Amino acid sequence: MVQLTLPKNSTIRKGKVWNKPEKGAKGNFKAFEVYRWNPEDGENPRTDTYYVDMDKCGPMVLDALIKIKNEIDPTLTFRRSCREGVCGSCSMNIDGMNTLACTRASADSRGSVKIYPLPHMSVVKDLVPDLTHFYAQHRMIQPWLETTSTTPEKEWRQSREDREKLDGLYECIMCACCSASCPSYWWNSDRYLGPAILLQAYRWIVDSRDEATGDRLDQLEDPFRLYRCHTIMNCAQACPKGLNPAKAIAETKKMMVERRG
Repeated sequence: MVQLTLPKNSTIRKGKVWNKPEKGAKGNFKAFEVYRWNPEDGENPRTDTYYVDMDKCGPMVLDALIKIKNEIDPTLTFRRSCREGVCGSCSMNIDGMNTLACTRASADSRGSVKIYPLPHMSVVKDLVPDLTHFYAQHRMIQPWLETTSTTPEKEWRQSREDREKLDGLYECIMCACCSASCPSYWWNSDRYLGPAILLQAYRWIVDSRDEATGDRLDQLEDPFRLYRCHTIMNCAQACPKGLNPAKAIAETKKMMVERRG
């Protein structure tokens, strides 16, 4: 059998234990195992374990992280904003699932809650992934209305039926949970756009007010940008908003075929 040796800096070490209650201490304590990495100290990543009294904390994982940062360890770094499942800032991997910390209940985890940054993305620090490339891909698909007709005095009108075509698309909050769950995106993110961006692209392709459908499809007509999707459906399972990027990708592929006919 081939023996493989991992580089020393690839291993995650056990870190500190914080606020562990003494035997017999009162309180409803729950352990949170949190990924820690500081690019400035030259050390390997580690997992620190924090004990939080859930009787004095909100029910969501984000509540626990905020309590840890405010009361136990101010060096812990993570993103958050709305706390309502709208902004997508607190996306991370919790117990092996990409999700939002603000909508994931701590009680849903049996035993300790294991928290890591989104997988297969560069890490800025601790639980903060580097989304620079992800946002650049989003900008590339031009996520705005492209029109050539004269701009109306008031608004671009749309029928109820055409508006309904956008349901299941416009709700995307760009949290990157789906793209970070996609093996094709893990290995080909330099060229494959990934489920989140392709869902966004389809949202503008099917918008009846947009007049650049042909150009948008031309932009996606590439062996990697669109066709690296193999429909394994990780994206639909991971989406915290219940959307189905794989369906949007399949519909885009169908449009590619139809326009050749």
